[in-house]
Amino acid sequence: MQMYASFFRRLIASIIDLFIIILFLAFIQFISGTIGGAFFYILVVLLSWNYFAYQESSASQGTIGKQAMNIIVTDGKGNRISYERATKRFVGKILASIPFFAGFLPILFNEERQGLHDKYAKTLVLLREG
Repeated sequence: MQMYASFFRRLIASIIDLFIIILFLAFIQFISGTIGGAFFYILVVLLSWNYFAYQESSASQGTIGKQAMNIIVTDGKGNRISYERATKRFVGKILASIPFFAGFLPILFNEERQGLHDKYAKTLVLLREG
């Protein structure tokens, strides 16, 4: 039986992923000089989207942070998700962040530990077996 990933485990994975994205953006900024304005925000969204969608739809089924915390993203049946579903999940995360990350609170209270972005994309976050 698969176990659902806890809020704490998912939070630590998110912090690791955020740190990696910040490092990558700092590296890009260092190489290219100052990045500012609308271009910077577009770059942040595009980089974050591809970081999450590509890794969550890959064979590893999770980002570097999720892998470090031994969790995976699956569909409702435990299968690997598509890039399109991972993209939908990413968009759901943005919406779940407004206001004050309230869309993540349901992870604490529902049986399947799904945030609004998980329900929207029809995904589960599980502990990796083995």
